[in-house]
Amino acid sequence: MILYKLTNKTGQSYGYTQWGPGVTHTAPGSGELCSAGWIHAYTDPLLAVLLNPIHANFPEPRLWECEGDVGATDHGLKVGCTSLTTVREIPVPAITTEQRVRFAILCARQVYHGPEWLAWADNWLSGADRSEAAREAAEAAARAAARAAAGAAEAAGAARAAEAARAAARAAARAAAWEAAEGGARAAEAAGAGARALDLTAIAEEACQ
Repeated sequence: MILYKLTNKTGQSYGYTQWGPGVTHTAPGSGELCSAGWIHAYTDPLLAVLLNPIHANFPEPRLWECEGDVGATDHGLKVGCTSLTTVREIPVPAITTEQRVRFAILCARQVYHGPEWLAWADNWLSGADRSEAAREAAEAAARAAARAAAGAAEAAGAARAAEAARAAARAAARAAAWEAAEGGARAAEAAGAGARALDLTAIAEEACQ
């Protein structure tokens, strides 16, 4: 399967693992995905860059096209491989701050449907209203909904999904305050946890058009 791997500027990933053209590494495929039991990769180059702030957080990342055997996934955020080969280095997509904010908002819209927040999100995406006052009101609405849900008698699974959705909304609002790099990634992370099937690749492509 074609995958994508981020490394630092010297071609290394976690644990000083060295990558390069034709380099293969293997892992046992055991334990949690965020452990040494898996080799991490992405299914799309845009996702690799958009999610870098909450994963490896390489300041000067390099991007590699790979071939790998996928054995685990994390809500579509990243995949875990038992074998991964970096085939060739490819250009790192240039993603603007505005595109990162769009990504955050589009992710959150998949799982959070508070009317005040949705109105703000649609106005931001269209360019009709990107004011600080509107952003603060949207974040406050998401926070208020989260507090109300905390006291509600929801089933444990539903409560977790609801809080994940609200976390995505709050992260998207923070991203619009130009805390976009981490905010966008956190919104995607929370949205993924709040939905069974979220096509993050399609959302990334829409955001970066």
